[in-house]
Amino acid sequence: MGTLKDCIKYKNTDNIPVWFMRQAGRYLPEFREIRSKNTDFIKLCLNPELSKIITLQPLERFPLDAAIIFSDILTIPFAMGQKVEFEKNFGPRLGELNLDKILEMPDNEIVDKLNPIYQLIKTTSKDKILERKDLIGFVGATWTLLVYMLNKQSPKKKLSENIYNFKNEHELIKKIVHVQKLHIKKQVESGASIIQIFDSWAGLLSKDKYEKYIYKPTQELVNYTKSLGIEVICFPRSIRSYLEYCNEIKPDVISIDYEVNPLEIARNINIPIQGGMSPQILLTDKENLKKEAKRYLDIFKDHPYIFNLGHGILPETDPTMVDYLVKIVKDY
Repeated sequence: MGTLKDCIKYKNTDNIPVWFMRQAGRYLPEFREIRSKNTDFIKLCLNPELSKIITLQPLERFPLDAAIIFSDILTIPFAMGQKVEFEKNFGPRLGELNLDKILEMPDNEIVDKLNPIYQLIKTTSKDKILERKDLIGFVGATWTLLVYMLNKQSPKKKLSENIYNFKNEHELIKKIVHVQKLHIKKQVESGASIIQIFDSWAGLLSKDKYEKYIYKPTQELVNYTKSLGIEVICFPRSIRSYLEYCNEIKPDVISIDYEVNPLEIARNINIPIQGGMSPQILLTDKENLKKEAKRYLDIFKDHPYIFNLGHGILPETDPTMVDYLVKIVKDY
């Protein structure tokens, strides 16, 4: 059993496990080398051999306690028949949403398209490097997928006004949740030992819309994952109240962003906590990094805590700073 499981299941506070969102990615020269030869990002995510290499690259460099599969939340809209492309210096661009086609698409066709991800998990979970470590599978939360599917690009660029009360919205949400559950089940059957749900755009919503777009669908996913005997981590980035979210959703672990006060979180939330530190700190110097990492470690020292960041590692991060950060956590 990995130390993540010890922390989550047994509320162990002796050893603080560490892994990072986007630990496999553009800050690593070995990843950039593979990426330069594979320009179609979705195709790369659906290449089980290369995805396995990328998933394990950070574990070959750093003594991390978990691997997270190299994939993307937008493989689900892709598998549901929506065109998904990643443009350099722009990000994801999605095609028109053919609702009838999406609603009628049979499960076996969707699973076939996502099958390379399950192959990746099967082979990676058996790799020696992951002995006593966890392999994290994931999905994007329903609301975040809905944003991309309807907005057709990152809302950072521009947010469409048609995003709320979209015609046939109820049917689309129902279909997305169904596919998410299929995808979670297949990941677990293939060997994922933990599932994380990324709600990257939770912060876009006003509180009156939480029940419909966040609480109801996420609750269904969390309950379903737990019914498979697997722990679930939720990351509702920039949500207005992490406490209310935990009370509604009841995840096994709550992953926090860097805009929230960690002291308040430690005081009010009694389930295991993950993350918090800003990825920007890794772009500063070692003295500053040590000070900020120790601040989080001290705040959560008597609380079941998984060290991570408040978002993914930034592409311009120096890998030696990541190495230094892992050492700080391990030596604490």
